[in-house]
Order: sequence, then C-alpha cells, then structure tokens
Amino acid sequence: MMYPTGKRQYRYRTLPPDILSNLPRKVIDEILMCLPLRDAVRTSILSKRWRYKWRRLPQLTLEHTLWKKEENITDLTSNFSEIVSHILVYHAGPVKKFSLCIPYLDRCSNIDSLINFLSRNGIQHLVLRLPIRGSSYELPPLFFTCFQLRHLTLHNCSIHHPPHFKGFDWLISLELRDVTISSMLLERLISRSPLLEQLVLHISGALSNVIKISAPVLRSFDYTGNIRSVFLKNVPLLAKFSLSHREYHVAAGNCNIVKLFESFSALEHLHLNDMSFVAGAGEIPTRLPFNLNCVKHLCISSIYLSDLGEVSCALCLIRSFPYLQYMEMKVEASDDNDIPALESLDVESFSDVTFNHLREVKLIQTNGTIPEMQLMKLLLAKSPRLVRMLIEPCLVEESATVKILAELTKLKRASPKAEVVYKLDKRPNLGPF
Repeated sequence: MMYPTGKRQYRYRTLPPDILSNLPRKVIDEILMCLPLRDAVRTSILSKRWRYKWRRLPQLTLEHTLWKKEENITDLTSNFSEIVSHILVYHAGPVKKFSLCIPYLDRCSNIDSLINFLSRNGIQHLVLRLPIRGSSYELPPLFFTCFQLRHLTLHNCSIHHPPHFKGFDWLISLELRDVTISSMLLERLISRSPLLEQLVLHISGALSNVIKISAPVLRSFDYTGNIRSVFLKNVPLLAKFSLSHREYHVAAGNCNIVKLFESFSALEHLHLNDMSFVAGAGEIPTRLPFNLNCVKHLCISSIYLSDLGEVSCALCLIRSFPYLQYMEMKVEASDDNDIPALESLDVESFSDVTFNHLREVKLIQTNGTIPEMQLMKLLLAKSPRLVRMLIEPCLVEESATVKILAELTKLKRASPKAEVVYKLDKRPNLGPF
C-alpha cells in the first residue's frame, strides 16, 4: 500500500499494562490473605512485584491439608517441619494473626520455635489446635511474653505457671478446650486480663480447687465441666451464659440454683445443656428471690418433663425471667404417670404469673406425652403476646400425629395472634393452625 509521503508507515500495537503488577499494595495483601498459604507462596512466580510478597503476610494459617500428602504419620511430621522451617527462615515482618491446626501428628516438632518467632513479631490473635493423641504439648515460657495478645485459643495443650507472669493486659477473648492447667493459674490468667469480654472453658474432669472468676467486663461465658469447680464472683456485665455439666456421675447436690444466678444482673441469653445438675440440689424455690429482668432468651437442650426436680428448676427460672421473649426446649422421653411433675405444670399453679413478653416458643423432640401437652397448654394460656409456637416432634405414627393435632387445636390461647406450627422432619409442615 502506497502512502502520500511515499514512505511505508508502521503502526505498533501497544502492549497492555501488567494488571497484576500495578495493583495497589493493599489489594495484593488482601488477595494473599484470602489464599491458602501454599497458594500464597506460589504467587511469587506471577511477576517481580509479587515475588516474595507472601513473606510479609500479617496473617498465617497452617492446617494439616497443607502437608497431608499421604497417611503415613512420618511423612506428615516431615512435611510439617519443612513448612515451619521455611516460614522461620523466609518470613519477615510482623505476624498479627497465626492459626495452627494439626490434629493428626503424634508429636509437635518446631512449635517452640514458632512460639519464639511469634513472640518477637507482635502476635495479637493466636490459635493452637494441637493433636489429641500422645502427650499434650507444654507451652514454653516464651508464650507468656506475647504481651500484645488480644485473642487466644488453645486446644489440647498444657500450661504451667511461670514465676513472673503478670497477665495479658490486652486480651479480649480466651478459649481453652481440654487444656491442662491448675486452678490457680486459670484464675490468675482470667483476673489479670482486665479487658476480657469472651471466655470459653471446656474442661475434662474437676479442677483441683474451685476457680473464682472475676472479670468485670466479661460479656460472654461458655462453660463445659463440673459446675462445682467454678464460682462466678464478679461478672456484672455478663450477658450470655452457656452451661454444660460434664460430671453427671458426681452428686449435684452442692449446686445451689440461687447462688448460681445471683451475680447475673445483666444476663440476656441463657443456655443450659440440661437440668439434671440441679436435680439433687435440695428444695428448689418456686422462683428466685430476685428477678432477672434482662433475660430475653432461654434455651434448655435437655429436660425430662416427668422429673419433678428438673421441671421445678425450669419453672423457677421461667417465673424469674419476667421479660423473657424466646424459649427453646428439647424434651427427653418422659413418663406420663409422674403426678407431682404434672401438677407443677398445671395452669392453675401459675395463677400469679403471666408471660407478658414471651413471643416465640420452640419445643423439640416431643412425642405427645401428657407432660408435654400440659406444658404447651400452660404456655399458650399464659402468654398474651405469643406469636408462634414451633413444635418439632419425633417421628411418630400417623394416627398419633392426628391425635396430637386434635389436642392442640383445643388448647386455649391467650394471644389472638398465636399460631402453632407442627413441623415433621422431611415431611410437609402441618401448621400453622
């Protein structure tokens, strides 16, 4: 083709800019933190600007999926050690969050080196989920020099008392599951964390001594263990409390329901795994000598409606929560012939009580026994603002279901808006009605 100038002209196609290389640093960091560590390291081949970016990642997560190439434990341990060594040699800069999950290894090699590395790099959020098999890992003294810790989760390890431990001044949340620790150290760890708001303790067996929990700003406490091992001494802001009692074979008579709840002036959400831990607590009052006016949500995961002690305890609490809005109960197989328990569920026994704020009730694993029907009758008759009662029954014969539904339609309702939803698992919903 001829051009007016008589010369051949060439047009050069401009190459597009390297989009990956020109991403802002913050965007690159966000991308790397969303990737598994192995993939984050592999981004070094993308461009010169990405090379070794992973070395300054402030968050590191080590899970067994990173090195589980074969089921051979020897290979797992070798691969884990190799990855840890790689991090210790090449990573530079602060590590704010570190998570380690190694459920399959027999031994925890190099973890002391990791703790040393983290203590020098400003760790704030630490998660250690260590192997259950074999002896528990003992945290080294350097662990107690991680003074910037804000969130700490420890599973299956042991903690021994350092001579000069002064506490974690910035700790906000603490989770200990199956951790070997003395009562004295646990009490000190909690009391010397003045900003502690969330506490999870799952303890196997009884502590050597009763631990007095003093946490002035604690707002959430999830406890699994022997209830006699814990005394809530100073928890004025506690709003959520979950209690699961592990030591069923230990007599629960030393548990006093009044003393247990007297410190809960700010409690809003209460979850009790079951009511058996107070079954032998002696005489249970009709109601607590004080009202807990902040409680809005009550969940009981297991209750025998034929057991007078468990029923009395549950009703004591319900009477003492005048502003209760939501209640959930999972009922266990009960005996229709327990007359004392039936009498305590009678509507007439609640002549002085009305659930003025109760709006939703959920009953799980019912099978239409007389105590269950009594409870439904009581709640429907004494709840003028009830909106919904959801019933999730056991799978029963169709004839029994028809009979239960017929009984439910006859129950008097204090609330004109109350609907009863009968929900059968894997079957069409038979409500509301």
